[in-house]
Amino acid sequence: MSDINMPKPVSIEEAPVRELSSIEKSLFANEVVEQIRTVYDPEIPINVYDLGLIYDIQVDDTKNVHIVMTLTSPSCPVAGSLPGEVQMAARQTPGIGNTTLELTWDPPFTIDSMSEEAKLILGLM
Repeated sequence: MSDINMPKPVSIEEAPVRELSSIEKSLFANEVVEQIRTVYDPEIPINVYDLGLIYDIQVDDTKNVHIVMTLTSPSCPVAGSLPGEVQMAARQTPGIGNTTLELTWDPPFTIDSMSEEAKLILGLM
């Protein structure tokens, strides 16, 4: 038998990661937004994205996603469940890696962060 130099198998963890372009990251973030738009504040008939509760969605080269969100107030009755619902909805995005969610109160929620559609629905415009 002859010794043939075969390449060493590479595990998934060792495989090189192709960098995603900023456009690819933005397009993927938009897919995540569409999933998040399925989550509604139970007291207001508007999804959490258009309500302005999602401050930031960051996507890395392996499609891991970090979401920064707030709630309408620190005493929000769904504070214990709504962030988890947002994270679960984001995880429905095809091809997504890990998801993390950060709940912040800075800056505090104001109606200025609502979409125009949300303001129209609530009669604020």
